[in-house]
Amino acid sequence: MTTATTDDILLARTVPSSSPRADYINWGLAFRCRPLAIFEPENEHECELVLAHARREGRVLRAVGVGHSPSDLGCTGDFMLRMTKMNKVLEVDQEKLVAVIQAGITLTDLHAELGKYGLAMRNLGSISDQTLGGIVTTASHGSGISFPVMSADIAALTLLLADGSRVSCSRTEHTDLFLATLCGLGCTGIILTVTLNVERAFRLKDVQFSRPFQDFIDNFDEFIHSAEHVRCWWIAASHQVKCSVVNRTLEAKRPPVPWFWRSLVAYHLVQAMLFVGRYYQYANTLTGRFVAWLGTAKVTLVDDSHTIFNVECRYPQHTTEWAVPLKNAKACLWELHDWMDREAADPKGIRPHFPFELRFSAPDDIWLSPSYGQETCWIGIAQYRPYGLNVPYRRFFAGYEAIVARHGGRPHWAKAHHLKPEDLRKLYPHFDDFMRVMREVDPSGVFANEYVKRHLLGEPIGARVFKERA
Repeated sequence: MTTATTDDILLARTVPSSSPRADYINWGLAFRCRPLAIFEPENEHECELVLAHARREGRVLRAVGVGHSPSDLGCTGDFMLRMTKMNKVLEVDQEKLVAVIQAGITLTDLHAELGKYGLAMRNLGSISDQTLGGIVTTASHGSGISFPVMSADIAALTLLLADGSRVSCSRTEHTDLFLATLCGLGCTGIILTVTLNVERAFRLKDVQFSRPFQDFIDNFDEFIHSAEHVRCWWIAASHQVKCSVVNRTLEAKRPPVPWFWRSLVAYHLVQAMLFVGRYYQYANTLTGRFVAWLGTAKVTLVDDSHTIFNVECRYPQHTTEWAVPLKNAKACLWELHDWMDREAADPKGIRPHFPFELRFSAPDDIWLSPSYGQETCWIGIAQYRPYGLNVPYRRFFAGYEAIVARHGGRPHWAKAHHLKPEDLRKLYPHFDDFMRVMREVDPSGVFANEYVKRHLLGEPIGARVFKERA
């Protein structure tokens, strides 16, 4: 009987360089890299072998999931560890409402696995395409002023550190490492397993309606506390705000929007209009008004929690999002409103075709969470890329970022931004604590890819090193 060597195992788990999958490109089609090697481990031992190989070769090793981050957070020119085969639910305690899960599972698959036990995650973002590990490392969020970011639902983590040792951490064990890793950007170690607090499965009732911007702002504080989960889409072209108020319910399911309307009209017709808008600026205004019209009808939906939490992201996109302190949100929104009016009055002004998305979260104690220590209004923007084609976005994004930064905003870590250590130190009281932990557990920078070196270490690495032409 022949015993497999380490090299045999590494070779078997490596994506061939001739394979299209040897290129890593993020979901928004904005960033691309070709690592020296991409490994796809199937168990923890194989993760250890790949890490040892990276140390011997003096290479960075970047753990990734499905590449949903709309930045170069997952990119590297060295070694990549694609975790998507580490995707099992290992333990479920239905009494304590806790599950132990491998970090490479997508949330879509996790919903199905938890559903077998009558369980569910208590809060979600707009999509479930990401891996659980990706959610943890970026402090991704849903919406609900009483609900913190999703990383706050993590009870414990098992990590593979840069030196090859394995460690468990929680709020009572290796606490600093735990608080650093909950929004650790992949810097503190490879997340192997996640112990997740869950709930009994539940349904949600989503009531959607439209309000004028002035009415929305006048009743802002009352509105965001009016339901368990509140989210909004402000259409700058019409200054209408589509509102979604969501609560737990025992009501029977109500069917979703008919397929014809959802697919043919809301998807294909809008994409065609966006395509025209690449060439004729005024078409973007028409698209914005059409989207606003689509959202005017009052809609009520009742379904399983993850179905209501999630919305269709539709097309590849340039996107960014910043977390603004809730106390500053109204002033920030008014400044954005006035800026959009000035652009609308300019024949060559910016015509965003996607609404400003507004979501809310409770304070948390996670060191690099954008919601650290404060109630938060998340303000997101996007420019869709119809049929994967590029669209102008830089001037729009630059103007937006200047405004949200003036109001104390912190960027979502998964999304592209321009902040350096001196900027981040002002925004995050525990930034230096995070850096201390990162250096303690990874002194030689095994996990420090270009994103980490640029934003956390302050090295002069351009933001477009992995950028697709755009």
